[in-house]
Amino acid sequence: MSAGKRWAEAFERAWRAGDGEAAAALYAEDCVFRAHPFRELESARTYMRRVVPETEAPEVWFGEPVEEGDVAALEYWALLVEPNGAESTIAGLHRIRFGADGLVAEARDYWHLEPGHRRPPPEWGR
Repeated sequence: MSAGKRWAEAFERAWRAGDGEAAAALYAEDCVFRAHPFRELESARTYMRRVVPETEAPEVWFGEPVEEGDVAALEYWALLVEPNGAESTIAGLHRIRFGADGLVAEARDYWHLEPGHRRPPPEWGR
């Protein structure tokens, strides 16, 4: 199994479980991480510990990773439920570079959040 596929499966498990620690463990301590194109660099582990448990993610999808060498790009789509019951959908792309230890050494995320639940279209994720 490819590094991108392994990461996606592990991240999906963590996200569905709301387990920020498990998500954080996928990133190197010194990972260069940008959670959104217009945000400053931040600690990937701190971000995952904070954000993953914030909302319930009852359904999560990852597209087939596009990989070359130690870099992978993965589309994702998830239905989210806020603590107040508000529903939203997030769709985006996570661009990852893996270190020799298999942890994420660098990551950039591009995403869009939409009110309500929307499932991915049939052609999505290929």
